[in-house]
Amino acid sequence: MSERNLVVLSAGLSRSSSTRLLADQLSEAAGRALAEAPRIEEIAVGDYAKDVANTLATGAPGGELRTVLERLVAADGVIAVTPVYQSSPGGLFKWFFDAVDEGAVAGKPVLIAATDGAPRHERALEHGIRPMFADLGAEVVPTAVHAASEDRAYAGESSAPADLVERAAREFAALVDRRPSTCPPQRTRRPRPLGAHARHGERAVPAAAGSR
Repeated sequence: MSERNLVVLSAGLSRSSSTRLLADQLSEAAGRALAEAPRIEEIAVGDYAKDVANTLATGAPGGELRTVLERLVAADGVIAVTPVYQSSPGGLFKWFFDAVDEGAVAGKPVLIAATDGAPRHERALEHGIRPMFADLGAEVVPTAVHAASEDRAYAGESSAPADLVERAAREFAALVDRRPSTCPPQRTRRPRPLGAHARHGERAVPAAAGSR
């Protein structure tokens, strides 16, 4: 079996955010669950905010974002983690996937996760994020991981219940292991309009900056 290539997308607003900690926790668990150790590429979405905005304005990816999107297309599986604000995924996270090629994650296993200050916002995963990836044709892992502030130790460690993380990672690994290794096809980019996922109840403007 060839080495698997995983992309871990974190839409947290800092390198030490709870969103980034959860992304690390999930990628480590997935690495343990896969049949062979994968190659893991981390993408901090905030690093490409300007390029994402330019892409949505021009309809064509530019700058370093083009390389990032190529890495996404080449991935065998994707772990996507976003902060949640008022029951909606973060604006930058939504804008990033508005800028993504329509076929970029089609058929790929995707593990979705979110961080938030309140458990009641857990529905954002099922009502906003899961439908968004289903619309993109991804194979979304049944178990979604939500981490509320009261779940966290605030010691630089766990940001979600360990049993939930392990279950999601096992489901993700099973989907990745059964797929043939990705060989990216040539694509003609068809950009979607800003707010393309609005029918799922998502807003098309970024949320205010916060600690997540």
